[in-house]
Amino acid sequence: MNQSTNLILLALLWLGYFLIHSALASLTVKQWLADRFPRLTPWYRILFNLQATVLLIPPLIMTWALRSEPLWMWQGVWSLLAYALMLLACLGFVWSLRFYDGQEFLGFRQLARRQQQTADQEQLHISPMHRYVRHPWYSLGLLLIWTQDMDPARLVSAISITLYLWLGSWLEEQKLMVFHGKIYREYRKKVPGLIPRPWRYLSESEARELRNR
Repeated sequence: MNQSTNLILLALLWLGYFLIHSALASLTVKQWLADRFPRLTPWYRILFNLQATVLLIPPLIMTWALRSEPLWMWQGVWSLLAYALMLLACLGFVWSLRFYDGQEFLGFRQLARRQQQTADQEQLHISPMHRYVRHPWYSLGLLLIWTQDMDPARLVSAISITLYLWLGSWLEEQKLMVFHGKIYREYRKKVPGLIPRPWRYLSESEARELRNR
């Protein structure tokens, strides 16, 4: 197969991954499965994370297999800046973990309490990073992706992932507005979604007020 065909197949592979991931994350599918297989409900988050990890392997392998001459490379001062931003993103991920409930995210807490509700039970958390951007992990992920040298396959993957993170963040927010109502709508008006902007953020007192409410 020629390169164009391979790149189209790579894009379709990413699309398939994103469709499956979004469907299984939706409240409709969660409730449908809970109604028919109630014994699996406490396991849902663990199984969801497992399939998300396993199904991520094929597009990543294909991206690596299709590596070729780069379209562009960060060089000189720009390469130092790219490496600095990559390091900053990695440190940001590590630092942000202290503000998340890891047991809840991985699904172990739901299993331990034999949770039958399909909705996440966490309260609305506004960490220091959430004061500047609504989806800090997505933002850090985009920073990691776009500071890489790009060949055609990596560019297709980068564009696919970027589009999905944008759409996925929108879908996630529809659920958050259902769970948290007016409070999340107020938060959404004040804080940008994926790209921080110096003039749009929550002060510490505003974040504390929303958490208390």
